[in-house]
Amino acid sequence: MGKATGFLEYQRKDKTAEEPLSRIRHYNEFRKPLSKEEQEFQGARCMACGVPFCQYGDFLMGMTAGCPLHNLAPEWNDLIYRGNWKEAYLRLIKTNNFPEFTSRVCPALCEKACTCNIYDDPVTCQANEYSIIENAYREGYTSPKRPVQRSGKHVAVIGSGPAGMAAADQLNRRGHSVAVYERSDRIGGLLRYGIPNMKLDKKILDRKIEIMKKEGITFYTDTDAGTDVTKEELMSEYDAVILACGASKPRDIHAPGRNLAGIYFAVPYLSSITKSLLDSNLEDGRYISAEGRHVVIIGGGDTGNDCVASAIRQKAASVLQVEMMPEPPKKRARDNPWPEWPKIKKTDYGQEEAAALFGSDPRIYTTTVKEFLPDDNGTVKKVQLVKLEFTKNDSGKMVPHEVPDSEYTVDGDFVLIAAGFLGCEEQTASSFGVEITDRGCVMTKPGAFAAREPGIFAAGDMHRGQSLVVWAIREGRDAAAEVDEYLMGYTNLHREKQRTGKIKAR
Repeated sequence: MGKATGFLEYQRKDKTAEEPLSRIRHYNEFRKPLSKEEQEFQGARCMACGVPFCQYGDFLMGMTAGCPLHNLAPEWNDLIYRGNWKEAYLRLIKTNNFPEFTSRVCPALCEKACTCNIYDDPVTCQANEYSIIENAYREGYTSPKRPVQRSGKHVAVIGSGPAGMAAADQLNRRGHSVAVYERSDRIGGLLRYGIPNMKLDKKILDRKIEIMKKEGITFYTDTDAGTDVTKEELMSEYDAVILACGASKPRDIHAPGRNLAGIYFAVPYLSSITKSLLDSNLEDGRYISAEGRHVVIIGGGDTGNDCVASAIRQKAASVLQVEMMPEPPKKRARDNPWPEWPKIKKTDYGQEEAAALFGSDPRIYTTTVKEFLPDDNGTVKKVQLVKLEFTKNDSGKMVPHEVPDSEYTVDGDFVLIAAGFLGCEEQTASSFGVEITDRGCVMTKPGAFAAREPGIFAAGDMHRGQSLVVWAIREGRDAAAEVDEYLMGYTNLHREKQRTGKIKAR
């Protein structure tokens, strides 16, 4: 463990953030890490619990408790406390292919399940992870390592998001020849164009991709697999194909006026900003702009928050975030005990910036869109909202109903729909001849990754539905182990047992 009494002696101290009114003037990462010495004290707070739920990573009451990658947090917390940063890095990459990504964008499930969280503040596992991987880059521990011997097997990975990249990385380490196909102009998938630059600087992504190239992985961009290169061509050239194309079909809002101009889905909006930023530092003007607009964002999740932050940086006149669910409590409810995921109110960086700029939290709860109202030119001008209330139906499920006579209208001449995703795109699935479930995912056997079509596998959001980056990496790692066994008859790649049902809390 770190220090036997460390959690009593040292208070939690996390990375600091640039002031909201300062950071909204740029698109750079704005969190500043602690010094190496200060981070070692944070490692000392880890108790090395008898049952470390931080690395549990399975389901309690339908929610993930702890890290799905089963990161060895107690071990590397102890190692950095003792100043053994290289060993800490080697422990970290045993379970996580991309700690440079998860230490920036993961909601830190490990910390939510930390035992210190019961009566005190959790260990800064995410900040410790960040410091370990960034120190490893500075010290040269991350230098490319090509496989000593190749297996003679070839694998195509379709999609370069976190699941596809993790699968490619694992299979390349095993000695297989791997090619990754991406339909966009740059590698990274959701990491590249779905997450804003201030949350994940794309230089961090490029840094890792260059290492993967030097390790022998081939990347093809601007290539729509299934169209530009057919299933038959891929199956003739490769011994296996992994579909990791994400769950990119957005959930729409079906309300009168939905066809008006000025209404956009969130990911194309975010993507346009990042692409212009990378192409020309926004000088080409080829992005969707919210400047001077009254922005209404539909959806209260991470993507909605990213839209809030992006609209503010574009100098929006106002920002309103509409959430249909009730406002969560500030502390755990009695029916939501540790180590379950805490269903509490989270104020993210975008909401902090909106409160600093406009004077209040941009979120409104138990509300949905009743109608989009136009101006004389067929562009959305206002949004009619309606309050909701939740009641139990006959099966005990809470369902929303409109509150009578609760309609009201707000200014909204720029609307972003960030209401989640409904699964993968049907065209991609059909071009590879795979079946789709009613949730929009590739159909496989329970707990498996192989599709019914021989030699074709699925991973990530395309396999499990919309989820977190850390789950996508886990999916990619587990799919790689199954593909390796398919190719070689056995595998020495570690694979976690996939559980499909809910586990009751004890």
